[in-house]
Amino acid sequence: MWVLLGIAVLVGGFVARLNPLAVILAAAVVTGVAAAFAPGVSPAALWTAALDTIAAFGRAFNDYRYISVIWLVLPLIGILERYGLQERARILISTARGATTGRILLAYFVLRQVSAALGQTKLGGHPQMVRPLIAPMAEAAAEARHGDLPDAVRYRVRAHAAAVDNIALFFGEDIFIAIASILLIKGFLEANGILVEPLQLSVWAIPTAIAALLVHGTRLVLLDRSLARQVAAPEAGR
Repeated sequence: MWVLLGIAVLVGGFVARLNPLAVILAAAVVTGVAAAFAPGVSPAALWTAALDTIAAFGRAFNDYRYISVIWLVLPLIGILERYGLQERARILISTARGATTGRILLAYFVLRQVSAALGQTKLGGHPQMVRPLIAPMAEAAAEARHGDLPDAVRYRVRAHAAAVDNIALFFGEDIFIAIASILLIKGFLEANGILVEPLQLSVWAIPTAIAALLVHGTRLVLLDRSLARQVAAPEAGR
């Protein structure tokens, strides 16, 4: 149970709003040290476990460039935002007459789910798409129809933008046969005596993805009416 200390570090770091990469690294080191902990273990052994955990990060950085991708994407998004990416997205949507918050998010939901079903899970994401593009566009559409938005409405639009990305990816990626989640499900079922082929899992993921599209698509269609009522409510109380 000592290895669960890593989860505590992860939760505590995010609650304190510390640097996410530093929090993840600290949680990994704590987990590695906790895994080596046992009664009578010397401090030298724990120190070696910490070094081994850090070395694993180094090997991943050097061999697979997993960590370096983050350092490449985030500065690029930051530079684009500095030069007005969000403002351009807002201006574009504000000039589109038929654009609404619900329609924009529904279009992104379909795009995200279809691309994930084809294995292109990296085409979207919170840092790459939601924060710099989708959320500002959804907010601009709401502002074009309802004027200046209260903070509660603005945060709700942002939450829906993030939820669209999460839900579409979650239910879309299982349709693609060569995805880690399919292999995880297959391994779990086989461990419990149920033999299935990855193709079967992918096929049966299609009805679930369609159901997710219908259910969440309906919520997004109704979102515009809900936002109108929420914006009108504070004004009526003044």
